[in-house]
Amino acid sequence: MDGSERRADGRDLARQAVTVVAFVATVAVNGLANALPLNGLTTGEISDRFPVLVVPAGYVFGIWGLIYLGLAAFTVYQALPDRRADPLLRRLGWLPALTGALNVAWILLWHGEAFALTVPVMVALLATLAAIEVMLRGDGRTHSGAERWAVAVPFSIYLGWITVATIANVAAALASLGFTGLGADPPLIAAAVLLVGLAIACAMVLRFRDPAYGCVIVWAYAGIVVKETGTPLVPIVAGVAAVVVAVLVVAVAAGLVGGGRTGRRAVVAAG
Repeated sequence: MDGSERRADGRDLARQAVTVVAFVATVAVNGLANALPLNGLTTGEISDRFPVLVVPAGYVFGIWGLIYLGLAAFTVYQALPDRRADPLLRRLGWLPALTGALNVAWILLWHGEAFALTVPVMVALLATLAAIEVMLRGDGRTHSGAERWAVAVPFSIYLGWITVATIANVAAALASLGFTGLGADPPLIAAAVLLVGLAIACAMVLRFRDPAYGCVIVWAYAGIVVKETGTPLVPIVAGVAAVVVAVLVVAVAAGLVGGGRTGRRAVVAAG
C-alpha cells in the first residue's frame, strides 16, 4: 500500500464527521418518536393498527438496543484519528451515513402516516445495508479483532433485522391501502411471505458465511411464533424456518458449509 492510500485528507475527515452526525440524528429522532411521541403515537402503536401476521412479538424489537450499540461502536471506531485513512472504511464511504439518513426519513414518514412512501425508503435502506455487506464480506473477506466487532458484526445484525422489517413494512403498507390479498387466506399469504424470507436468509448466510445475520433471522422468526401462536399455519412455518436457519448458522460457524471460495483459494495457494 503506497503513502497516498495511507494519507488522510479533508474528504476522510468530512466522512467521519457526517457519519457521527448521522448516527446521533438517528438515535435522537428514534428516541423522540417514542418519547414525545411524534404525531401522538409511538412507532409500535402505529404498527399495531394493521393486522399483519409477519410482525414479531413486541419484545423482539428490543434488538434495536443491540443495533444501536453496534452502530455506536462503529461510529466511534471510524471516527478515531488513526482510522481516518483506513482502506476498509474508505471503501464503505458514505454508505453508513446514508443508512442513518434513510432511518430518520422512514421514522418521519411512518409517524406522518405516509405508509406507502415508507416502502421505497425501507427498500433503499435494505439495499444500502446489502451493499455494505457485499463490501465487508464479498469474495470471502474475513475480519478479526476490533474490525470484526466494530464494523462487520454491527452491520450484519442491522441487515438481518431490516430484512425482516422490510417484509413487515410492505405488509403493513398494503394493509393501510386496504389490500386484502385478492381473497386469499391471510395465514396462507403470511406463510408464503415467510418462506420467501427463509430463502433470502439461507442465501445470505451461505453466500457471505455470516452467522450474525442468520441469528437475527432466527430471533425474529421465533418472535413471530410467539405472537401468532393461535394463528393457523403461520407459527408452524415460522418455527420450521427458524430451526432451518439456526442449523445453517451452526453449520457455517463450524465451517461445515459455505466455505467454497475460501477453500478454493486455499487449494490454489497450496498448489
